[in-house]
Amino acid sequence: MNNAKTWFPIALKVLLGSVFIVSAVLKILDMDRFELYIYSYHFFSLNFSFLVARAAIIVELVLGIMLVFNCLHKPIWWGSMAMLVGYTLLLLYAIAIGRTDNCHCFGDVLRFDPKQSILKNGVLMGLFMLVYKAKEWKTPFRILIFCFALMASTIAVFVVSPPDNFTPSYKPEHNLQMELFGEALSNPPLDSLNLTDGKEVICFFLTGCDYCQMAAHKLSLMQQFYGFPAENITFVFMGSREGIERFFERSQSARYRSVLFEDVRNLLKITNGNFPLLVFLDNGNVVHQYGFRSMKEEEIGTFFLPRIK
Repeated sequence: MNNAKTWFPIALKVLLGSVFIVSAVLKILDMDRFELYIYSYHFFSLNFSFLVARAAIIVELVLGIMLVFNCLHKPIWWGSMAMLVGYTLLLLYAIAIGRTDNCHCFGDVLRFDPKQSILKNGVLMGLFMLVYKAKEWKTPFRILIFCFALMASTIAVFVVSPPDNFTPSYKPEHNLQMELFGEALSNPPLDSLNLTDGKEVICFFLTGCDYCQMAAHKLSLMQQFYGFPAENITFVFMGSREGIERFFERSQSARYRSVLFEDVRNLLKITNGNFPLLVFLDNGNVVHQYGFRSMKEEEIGTFFLPRIK
């Protein structure tokens, strides 16, 4: 009986630690979307959201490892409860502002809306209450284990998924074939849109491309935050009209003006086969070109500023 009382809380801590570790790993595998989820609240800039997302994962990994090793029981217990309470407060805020999207607590593998995730956190906090008086492993190396867990988690997160602003940017300046692009602006289906008058954003997407969907979501978040005109954004698609509908549903992007470019061969030549490709025009002159990872919030945010009153 005494053995059961001793080993049950330890086994439960191992289970809770494993849940934290699995959650952290799934977030790493879904890092691009998790970054956008953090950024979507607009508490932080895009670049700082990269760091916040990784810091959250590192904390979760360290807590999970220490729970599995049953070291530093009280600090880790309080840290775990604080993390769960913090996430729950964020989810309550999400519900208050009407959000129902996936909270990415288990990446894109297990999708939880805010209400479901709050319930999950409540269950975890209840289980943590059961291990409050658990006996920890009294090893003299527990501080060393903590330092190793912190160092290993940090290195793993930044090596597996380095933030875009910490790595050499992929520059798509040579992707757009200028002569063919200019011809496309003067011919159907783009000629009737007056894209050479004033400031315009033209985005070339494949309807089934994950990175195209995330680029659309990222641009949409910036457009809504900075308030630049939605009518000056055009999505040019290669795919089908049914695919365009699925694209908007999956990307969580605002529904900007969209065009299906049916001359596939010509479109592949215009973009040099690179998607997504976002082109910023000022009176027909190309000012910026971006791929998904090279999008710069400050440049995009200020592109339309002269028009904002």
